[in-house]
Amino acid sequence: MNKPNDPKPASDIVGYHAHIYYRNDAEKAEAAVLRSQLSARFDVELGRWRDTPVGPHPLPMYQVAFDTGLFASFVPWLMLNRRDLTILLHPRTGQDVPDHATFPLWLGEKLPLDIAFLKQFDRA
Repeated sequence: MNKPNDPKPASDIVGYHAHIYYRNDAEKAEAAVLRSQLSARFDVELGRWRDTPVGPHPLPMYQVAFDTGLFASFVPWLMLNRRDLTILLHPRTGQDVPDHATFPLWLGEKLPLDIAFLKQFDRA
């Protein structure tokens, strides 16, 4: 039985986000190629380019939203085709703090997220 502050069980995952980070123009160019490949290969929702850090994210990035049914094909493909970029993958459970702090999957370098930023919106 879950306690009131426990994260939701995995069965409550409604989708996923992938955050594709870039540090400079060269990495942004690689991120653009990856974005085109993702759009052509998968039924995903591509977020806008964020050329400055936003929210808890320490680097410029764009977000890719995808459904749970794509996880088994999307994530392995991304592991092999990430173009040496750093990528954060996390579930969408409606609880932003554990989604980003407890449940994330990192491809490449693990970056420090500003979890305090998310805590101000915690719905617990």
